[in-house]
Amino acid sequence: MMKLLRRHRDWLMIVIAILAIPFIFYFVQRPDYGAIGRDQFARIYDRNVSMLEAQQFARILSLAQALGMSDFVGTLTAGAGSNQNQAAVQFIVNLLVLRHEAERLGLRPSASEVADVVRKLPAFQGDSGFDINKFNDLVQNGLAPLGLTEDHIEQLVRDQISLNEIRKLLAAGVSLPKSELDENFQRGYDKLYVSVIRFRAADFDKGIRIMDEDVQKYYDAHKAELKTDEKRKVEFVQLTLNEEEKKLAGRERIEALQKLADRATDFTQALLEKSANFKQAAAKFQLPLHETVEFTAAEPDPQLKVDPKLGAAAFKLSTQEPHSDAVQVADGFYVLNLTGETEARPLTLEEAKPKIVDALKKTRARELMSTKGAELVQQLREAKKSGQSLDSAIEKAGAKPEKLPEFSLIEEESEKSEGNEQKKQSPELLTIKDSVALLNPGDVTDFVPSGTDGLIAILEKREPLADTSGADKKAAFEKRILQNKERIVLVEWLRDRQQAAGLEFKKG
Repeated sequence: MMKLLRRHRDWLMIVIAILAIPFIFYFVQRPDYGAIGRDQFARIYDRNVSMLEAQQFARILSLAQALGMSDFVGTLTAGAGSNQNQAAVQFIVNLLVLRHEAERLGLRPSASEVADVVRKLPAFQGDSGFDINKFNDLVQNGLAPLGLTEDHIEQLVRDQISLNEIRKLLAAGVSLPKSELDENFQRGYDKLYVSVIRFRAADFDKGIRIMDEDVQKYYDAHKAELKTDEKRKVEFVQLTLNEEEKKLAGRERIEALQKLADRATDFTQALLEKSANFKQAAAKFQLPLHETVEFTAAEPDPQLKVDPKLGAAAFKLSTQEPHSDAVQVADGFYVLNLTGETEARPLTLEEAKPKIVDALKKTRARELMSTKGAELVQQLREAKKSGQSLDSAIEKAGAKPEKLPEFSLIEEESEKSEGNEQKKQSPELLTIKDSVALLNPGDVTDFVPSGTDGLIAILEKREPLADTSGADKKAAFEKRILQNKERIVLVEWLRDRQQAAGLEFKKG
């Protein structure tokens, strides 16, 4: 059926190549599934799932991402965070569960349904809708490198349709009472006027004295943790774009990176030969050899600071496995070879003393700061109960409040585009929003830690949304809440079905 959609080539190989290059080096050759065994991925529905089968499903994940199936992928990887391996594991397991449950429920999307969804996939959209050239390019050039065929696109679309049908079935039990909608909408879109009283840990550590007996006691209790930093020394080769190639974009850049990827693969394969020597291999491939000084994980050698993955890769090396895989960076690949390692050793009391004194000072400063903050909160709340002005109570306590710019708990996209400050809200602002979300005007939060410091927030007033588009916002807000509830129910259903399937990971 899908073969009727074929014919030309051009654009989507860029997307597939970007996904395929890191996948080859990072995911296929060295999978890291935590507790999963080397030859067996998991056991589910009374059958074993091999690592080979799991890798095939991982490639299906790459295909789904390339097709732009973001909601489908997001649902099947919910809870995995940003870790690529965890997301892959979650996707594989949930896809196995989804296909089993779809079969059990008799969900069999028709050919016309599948074709209709394929035509609407983001990856195949052009200026005027479905672009057959983009479809043909992926089918003819993008699937083979992943070991996939056109049938896998059809199956993925069937999976998406089945997931949506199951979502609809589960959504029948999801509701949003009007009172809950009104309350949440009001709290979300009201303009909040907030003042904060800040506490800085540095203001509390000036009079703190740490006695020798305190140091000894801490040392005895934390001796196992008080160690020198591990150190590594490596040599490496880099296969990177030259200055002219770095200016390339699109397909030309992908092709240049692919050539480097092929060469990096050849180099790493040469290192697998018996009695392989890193320096000799570098000379054979005419690659300059670079050396680092000894460095720690916290402070990598300057030559490795081009990408955090390089320092991390160095600390995965050992005398048994001294060579790294090809590590991809923005402009190419690095291959590392371990030349020296200094393992961590326990610190003596004298060596550890500066660290211990610093740790104890910080701990006691935080304790003093928290105590002072809690006392002020109590004073302000007592003042409010007795009818006193909060301003006078704050002044009496010698505190200096800071008025924040007005904000809403939910910031609209139009507001966010006015300044980068709101596009990337600070962790402190998010903490303040969370603290005042349920407060009424005049209420005071508890003492709230914020990084190494802390604060107390006072909600001065709430100003209802004064917007002519309020009804539209409320309708969109209701839709988002219902969708979130439906997705939560769906994710919980998948977890429940995993347990019913007898999911068991094989420990290595």
